[in-house]
Amino acid sequence: MPLDRNHPLNSLGFAKPPAETRVVVAMSGGVDSSVVAAELAAEGYDVVGVTLQLYDHGAALAKKGACCAGRDIHDARRVAETMGFPHYVLDYENKFQEAVIDEFADSYLAGATPVPCIRCNERVKFKDLLETARDLDADCMATGHYIQRKMGPEKAELHAAADANRDQSYFLFSTTQEQLDYLRFPLGHLASKAETRALAARYGLSVADKPDSQDICFVPNGNYAAVIEKLRPGAADPGRIVDVEGRDLGEHRGVIHYTVGQRRGLGIGGLDEPLYVVRLDVDRREVVVGPKSLLSTRTVPLKEINWLGDAPLTSQEEWHILVKVRSTRPPRAAILRPRGEGQAEVELLTPEEGVSPGQACVFYDPDSSRIFGGGWITKG
Repeated sequence: MPLDRNHPLNSLGFAKPPAETRVVVAMSGGVDSSVVAAELAAEGYDVVGVTLQLYDHGAALAKKGACCAGRDIHDARRVAETMGFPHYVLDYENKFQEAVIDEFADSYLAGATPVPCIRCNERVKFKDLLETARDLDADCMATGHYIQRKMGPEKAELHAAADANRDQSYFLFSTTQEQLDYLRFPLGHLASKAETRALAARYGLSVADKPDSQDICFVPNGNYAAVIEKLRPGAADPGRIVDVEGRDLGEHRGVIHYTVGQRRGLGIGGLDEPLYVVRLDVDRREVVVGPKSLLSTRTVPLKEINWLGDAPLTSQEEWHILVKVRSTRPPRAAILRPRGEGQAEVELLTPEEGVSPGQACVFYDPDSSRIFGGGWITKG
């Protein structure tokens, strides 16, 4: 779209009045996306709210505190009515089942520790929903994620949120450059969640005091095993707990009940040293345990790299960056070495414990808040 040089850029970066700028807001029914929609509507933008129904509506109605449940759809609709913009609910159940839930179950059963929220952003919200936004002739799509989009000298850049405690960059590393050009994150600059709630109260939104969602939306109470067992009958069959030498130490109640790095609940007390889950052998139905030292990892192989740097990833033999291998850990110094198309190896300068296949490894600029993308941890 050609820029109107006679008109200053609006707050979303377009050279035209807000009233002539259509923005689709992805509304989960929570306070963050509600504030984004309300704020943009108040600024005079042509706002269209969209909420995704991702799984069985009847089951969702019975569960509080998870995104996109029936109550959340109702809350999003009320915000739209309060602020006077149209709101639509899209049935994405089949897409969500195929793109997120099935892979979650299969990767968990393969001994990985999946992060379905990343796949949902990558394959549903920032793919299918973004295409819907384009079909609605929207100039951009906005979300309530705590992350920043900044215009750099080369292109739009992804940056960590101003509030490190709310930063969601780990869950958005797979955002492509094309998606980033179209997306907007109006909350990323806020200093705290308290500011967001204050904005919600100012606009008179019913969700101002709504608690944050803590669970994965289709995993009530964080009970992964119950969901996997329902999706994949037989997955909870018992098996043996063995040490790294293969010695039998006892029986477990199903591989799906264990994660790499787990110490508690193994039921194998009375040993000389504490033992941790170091590997899950799904084919043999074995939980392999060993000393804590075996959890330390220095070399992390990656696949499905999404690179957001200015120069191509393969333009250098190695990149000195910071990485996160778990969402709850601070970035640590590392060396990134490309290994062919979409693949790389990360050397952690300080070994980390509990690095697990199926988790993400996210790349950060050591000299700024910029995110250079990331990849999926795979088995070596």
